[in-house]
Amino acid sequence: MLYALYQTAADTMLPFRTWSAVAGQASLAAWRPAEAFCEMVSRAGLSHRRPSFGISEVEVGNQRVPVREEEVLATPFGTLLRFAKEGVAQQPRVLLVAPLSGHFATLLRDTVRVLLPEHDVHVTDWANARDVGIWHGSFGFDEYIEHLIAFLEAMGAGTHVVAVCQPCVQALAATALMAEDNHPAQPASLTLMAGPVDTRVNPTKVNELATGRSIDWFERNLIARVPLRYPGALRRVYPGFVQLTAFMSMNAERHLKAQVDLYRAMARGEHEQANTIKTFYDEYFAVLDLTAEFYLETVQRVFQEQLLARGMLEWKGRRVDPKAIRRTALFTVEGERDDICAIGQTVAAHDLCSSLRPYRKKHYMQAGVGHYGVFSGRRWAGQIYPLVRNTILANE
Repeated sequence: MLYALYQTAADTMLPFRTWSAVAGQASLAAWRPAEAFCEMVSRAGLSHRRPSFGISEVEVGNQRVPVREEEVLATPFGTLLRFAKEGVAQQPRVLLVAPLSGHFATLLRDTVRVLLPEHDVHVTDWANARDVGIWHGSFGFDEYIEHLIAFLEAMGAGTHVVAVCQPCVQALAATALMAEDNHPAQPASLTLMAGPVDTRVNPTKVNELATGRSIDWFERNLIARVPLRYPGALRRVYPGFVQLTAFMSMNAERHLKAQVDLYRAMARGEHEQANTIKTFYDEYFAVLDLTAEFYLETVQRVFQEQLLARGMLEWKGRRVDPKAIRRTALFTVEGERDDICAIGQTVAAHDLCSSLRPYRKKHYMQAGVGHYGVFSGRRWAGQIYPLVRNTILANE
């Protein structure tokens, strides 16, 4: 019933949103407060389609070069997407591992934009589970790791991995498995940014929510079936709108203030400020559904049982051993004010990778930033990225 109720509410609101969009552009346009109100109503909904990355060109050296997106490898659940630059000499290859936690990979648009001038950037572009037919089978924690290994194989030896947030665990596990196999495509470097490697350290509100209920409770209350109107009809999913609601409830006052600020900016004709807020929420309100198995296994293995941190994580019945990593350089990044993955949770990877020599391990804590500031915004571009770039160059 969860998904059906949401869909009924969304369908009911659609005529009002449509009318408001038309009214805001017509006779009310001469009165800014009314125009702003109409636009606020028209924006009061979620999108379930991936936004565009919107990167058509990039400055390399002293010239602008066109950028095109190309699929290197695709499965029903995810695509290895490359941002190809025409006429540019070979650059270090980077696999940017996007989180699968309710938003599309475009959440890392700023991460891509900053990396792109000096790197051959590929990103894991995960599919919306409600658009994947049930005949394609399941996609769980193990399949996520399997995809990362396949993507690294497609990119070839010498690839550098940059994992953001939730997939830090899977990226570390994939690297460990490939290292143990002496796989030729094991990463040259692994950068883990604000990820829950060991959630026993400085538990956040997110960690407390995950451990406050049994996994059976999560399955009974948060899992729904996709309505018949979508390609993934009847697939069991953790709906993206539920994840968004959970995220927003943790910072309700901040999000409410942002909407008030947006209305005031539009009513006053302050277009630059209004566009900044709109851009963020256009991305934030674009949600995707996770397969039920991936969500439940992630909650249980990462947040409730901390299997990787405790040396008990298995992949397809095989123990994952980070001590097997000897060639891949490790760089971890945390944000001082991160309320999703607190300080200490990501740097825990250093203890797990005990076979790496000290000079192949580095850690950096960025002062003054929260979770999103680690991989987007001014401090990411000006202070964190140069360290990521140096890690890649030192191991190229």
